[in-house]
Order: sequence, then C-alpha cells, then structure tokens
Amino acid sequence: MTVCTTRQGAVRGLALPDGVTAFLGIPYAAPPFGALRFDAPAAPGAWTGVRDATAPGPTAPHAPPFDILIPDDVTEGEDCLNLNVWTPEPGPGARLPVMVWLHGGAFTNGAGSVPGYDGRAFARDGVVCVTLNYRLGADGFLHLPDRPDNRGLLDQLAALRWVRDNIASFGGDPDRVTVFGESAGAMSIGALLTMDGSRGLFRRAILQSGACHHFLRPASAALITARLAQKLGVAATPEAFAAVPLKELVPAQAELRAEVNARPDPALWGEAALNMMPFEPVLPGLALPDPDCGVDLLVGSNREEYHLFLVPTRRLDVLPGTTLDRITTAYGLDPAEALPVYRAARPGATPGELLSAVATDWFYRLPAIRLAEAVPGSHLYEFGWRSPQFGGRLGACHAIELPFVFDRLDDPAYAPLLGPRPPQRLADALHAAWIAFAETGDPGWAPYDRTNRTTMDFTDEPAPVSDPRARERQLWEGVR
Repeated sequence: MTVCTTRQGAVRGLALPDGVTAFLGIPYAAPPFGALRFDAPAAPGAWTGVRDATAPGPTAPHAPPFDILIPDDVTEGEDCLNLNVWTPEPGPGARLPVMVWLHGGAFTNGAGSVPGYDGRAFARDGVVCVTLNYRLGADGFLHLPDRPDNRGLLDQLAALRWVRDNIASFGGDPDRVTVFGESAGAMSIGALLTMDGSRGLFRRAILQSGACHHFLRPASAALITARLAQKLGVAATPEAFAAVPLKELVPAQAELRAEVNARPDPALWGEAALNMMPFEPVLPGLALPDPDCGVDLLVGSNREEYHLFLVPTRRLDVLPGTTLDRITTAYGLDPAEALPVYRAARPGATPGELLSAVATDWFYRLPAIRLAEAVPGSHLYEFGWRSPQFGGRLGACHAIELPFVFDRLDDPAYAPLLGPRPPQRLADALHAAWIAFAETGDPGWAPYDRTNRTTMDFTDEPAPVSDPRARERQLWEGVR
C-alpha cells in the first residue's frame, strides 16, 4: 500500500507493473452541482483518514461516445472534477517532470479516465503523468447571464493549481509542468495561454490538433444559448437550465450539435457554423500568446485530420463539387484559385478528398502554424502515418496519434482506429519526443521559424522537413 498526502488529506494508490503507482479519482474541486452549478470551481473538501484512490471517479456528464473510433468513458456521479496520477516514485524528493493531459471530444465528450489515456507508459519512463476531467457542454461552456464564461477552462486551471500545490508529494516537480492535449484539449491550451491566472502554472505545452483559432464570440454564444433554451422549453437563465434533468439536457446538447451540422448557417450559429461545435471557449476574438509568454511550445497536426469525419460516413466519395466550392468559400478562399493548387498535389482526387485537405488546413494545420509563428522557439510537427482501416482510406486522420503518444498500440479500444500491426518504432519515437520536450524543452529537432519552417514529419521513418506543402500554406496568408 502506497500513501501520499495532499492538502485535502491522504490518498492510497494502486501498485502497477514496472514500478508504477496510480492514484485515481482524486477530487481537485468540489462537485459542481446544487448551489455551485454553473459557477467557477470551488475548493474540494478535506477528509480524515486515508482516502482510497484505486479506481477512477465519475466523469463530467456527457452523452455516450459520438464516434466508435475514439474511446470514451461515461461514469455517473456528482464528484466529477477529479484527476488521476501515475508516478514511478511516490513521495517527496524525486522532482520528476510532470505532464498534465487535457482530453479532446469537441468540448462535449471525453474523460481523463479513458483507458487510452492511461499514463503508466509516461511513469514507466520517468514522468509523473496526470489526467483530469473538466466540465463539458452546457455546464462547461454555455454562455449564461451572471455566470462566468468558460467554466470548463476554469476547471482546468483549478486542476493545474492542484498540481502546483500537491504534485511534489507524488514525486513531481511543480516547476517542470507540461500541459498537453488533443483536439478540444489542445484548443483549451490555446485559450489558457492567454488567460488571466494561467501564468506560472505550466512551463511547457504540447498542442495536438488544436490551437488558438476555435472559439465563439459572445454574440455567437448567445445564439447557442437561445436555441438550447428553446429546444428545452425553458428561459435562457442559469436557474432554468439547472432545473432541467441531466437525462434531458445532455441529449439536447447532442441534438443541437446535429442541427449545426445539418444547417451550418452563420445567421443561426455565428462562428459555430464553421467550427461545427456549439460549445467552445467564449472569447472576444482571436488571441495569440505574447512572444515572451514564458511557455515552451510544441504544436502540430495530422496530415489527413478530416478523414475521420468523411471516411467512416462515406462522404469522402459522394460529396458533390458544389459543396466543396461552398465550404472553401466559407473558409475564406477563392475556389477558382485555391482548388487547383490542392488538386495539383492530389491528381484524381474526389471533391471529398479535396475538402478533407482544405478543412484539415483550416481547422488544424494553419492554427498550429500561426501559433508557432507567434512564439519564437516553438517546435512544429506533423503526424503522417496512415491507418490501413477502411481499405486504407482512413489515413493520417484526427486522433490517430493518440495511441502512439501514450504508447498504447496494444489497447483493444484503439484497434478500430489503428488496424493490425501499427509500428511500435513510431510509437517509441513519438512518445520519446514528448518526454524529451517535457524534460528539456527540446523534442529533438530545430525550432520553427519563417525562414526554414522546420517541421518534424512523423511517419514510418520520422525526419524533419522544410515547409511541407508550401503552396497550400501560402494560400492562407491573410485568411487564416
């Protein structure tokens, strides 16, 4: 039995192979219900004796997984603002680097307890790994009168403060914290980089498939609030939403997202008509961190991100050219100018394949590049290994890097995404680069700059390249 002490009380962990101990389901904030509903996170309560921390805690309320290819976890319970710690050296004194994971899921799905985010491989390799839950959907991001915006982000800050105050007891160094996340988790980090209260909570950040460009302005967020209230037949007030049972509120959130996808009209949804996410950070506008923000950055994307949303649904093969032109225009490009550039690099590509390339750039690649340009010394990567699933068409899609980062290629939950025999050598390389960055700020290749634009290309044979797909990147100058 291993016991560590937090400011709230002692916790008992779970011994695992490879000398790793896991502490699961530790509350970092009070349950966000009752009088605390839709408020900033409150401090967790203390306890006497030793609290059992050998099983994951409840997850933030959300619907079952929206895509069978991406693992998720749904566990009911109000004490959902909890975190998990994996460590090779529990107890004070070790001063190991710390990596804190923010999960993805379009701000409506996901949990820190997903088995695919098990942190034992990081702990095995000398890192204290932390994963956490934060409020999702309406509870985390709905724009409400007289309540703080971005409650999910405030939860993340509360968890990072818990890490600062307690991680030394688990063998971690509070001065060497790296926050890393994917998709909505990375977009969260992009917002955290410019938020009050974040300075000093993390020294480094890794943003996978998300950066600073995904948010809703208050006017757009108000449209979402009004439509959700209309769907539920309630007033658009915190009290009215709080009175709606979760079994009604959570499905209504999913239905709202389907409405946005079915009718992406900016007059109805504002920025969400392009982002396709009705619940996002609410910000006054695009904010990139200062060049001297004091945080080392590693940022990147996958080469065919949008394949995840077009291949399983078979839209990749049936999408009409008129839709391609319409979406390209909505993204701010002239189809007559831009599409020939994309087509030249993809002879014989269908409209769906061209849309995937354009949307991948708009959603993921260009925001990563803009963030790397904004903060000198940042490192940029692209993940290019192609999954053999769906007849080899799934490719280097959104989320495909996750099992490589966590070195969990043998996790059966990732099998539908990876297919048979994914390359362990690539997992070794990607996992090691993330650890090296957390330890030193150098993942193993040159920083990105506007002259060389060095980008690490993670394929079967990882190697740095200079300015990949430069002509396509140049199309977005002044646009994205």
